[in-house]
Amino acid sequence: MVARGWKVANPSGRRRVIVTKELPGDRWLEILVAADARVEYGTGTRILRMNEIKSAIGDRCDGAIGQLTENWGEALFAALAKAGGTAFSNYAVGYDNVDVGAATARGIPVGNTPGVLTEATAEMAVALTLSAARRIPEADAYIRGGKYEGWLPTLFLGESLARKTVGVIGAGRIGAAYAKMMVEGLRMDCVYYDIHQNRILERRIRDYSKFLKSQGERPVRVTRCSSVDEVLRRADVVSLHPPLAEATHHLIDAGKLRLMKDNAILINASRGPVIDEAALVAHCKQNPNFKAGLDVFENEPKMKPGLSSLKNVVIVPHIASATRWARQGMAILAASNVAAILRGWPVSNDQDRIPEFVDGKAPKAAPSIVNAAELGLSTLDVSL
Repeated sequence: MVARGWKVANPSGRRRVIVTKELPGDRWLEILVAADARVEYGTGTRILRMNEIKSAIGDRCDGAIGQLTENWGEALFAALAKAGGTAFSNYAVGYDNVDVGAATARGIPVGNTPGVLTEATAEMAVALTLSAARRIPEADAYIRGGKYEGWLPTLFLGESLARKTVGVIGAGRIGAAYAKMMVEGLRMDCVYYDIHQNRILERRIRDYSKFLKSQGERPVRVTRCSSVDEVLRRADVVSLHPPLAEATHHLIDAGKLRLMKDNAILINASRGPVIDEAALVAHCKQNPNFKAGLDVFENEPKMKPGLSSLKNVVIVPHIASATRWARQGMAILAASNVAAILRGWPVSNDQDRIPEFVDGKAPKAAPSIVNAAELGLSTLDVSL
């Protein structure tokens, strides 16, 4: 008996896997079916409550794929372990919604989906940056509202970004991709803060700088800053790309916002709680030339009062990774994680091999298990 709002694929499968939301594409389902799994997946759009997920796990469940909107903590991993579950994957690259310790304590591997949403998320951060700088949503609403009566010298004056300074907080794969797009597209100088020096990014920007100089243009500069504060003070645009952790919760608060330039642009396509959203609302009200672009929110799907009415804030509903290729790739990786663990295959954890999984040339391995070392899981022989 399948609960209302759920579908079943391969009903005769020996293993049982639940997927809390239907995923895009077909390959993810084929991967699980090939692992002899009966796959039960949710078809609704509403975020499931904990008791609903527990009910879906039931008395027997070998594996599960969950969403970043769900709190996979002690209660759910206890239920999954009790039902015989030995595999879980988050349908996201981040896993701040997952209590990895609770899963590890029960011997459950936790998968995630890195490497396929880098470009898509960076592109969205760029889109938010340009939309905020040039006031695109305001202008769109203006003309759709029948207010446009002809060209005016002062109509929707925005900010030019060419040759300005872009700041990145969190220069991992996504942050670095955003930096490269902004630097090479708009010849911006780059300042960044990360606990690790990104030598690859620095070399890329310096090589581009040499090219500009060879063409008779002013070179661009890249600087690793010693603090978040330094980035905020120096940059005309700041894009946030850190993981969400205790240290980064409300990383950008009222005090940090005051450090930024009056006409700066703040972009967040990482996790909502990195910004104190109420402080951002107050700052944007007090500083109409300050702009922000947000893909994520502190208490999704809700927004802090006043945010949605601010004309100097661009908002989109958590769609940074929403390209067909990226979202289907995430589904393939999540399914591959669960299927590989159920089959007793080793773990790859090599992001350079991620395209092999997405392109259908995958090794017999789980693409990304974040607690593989803690569980002592075998790793893929790199010679294979």
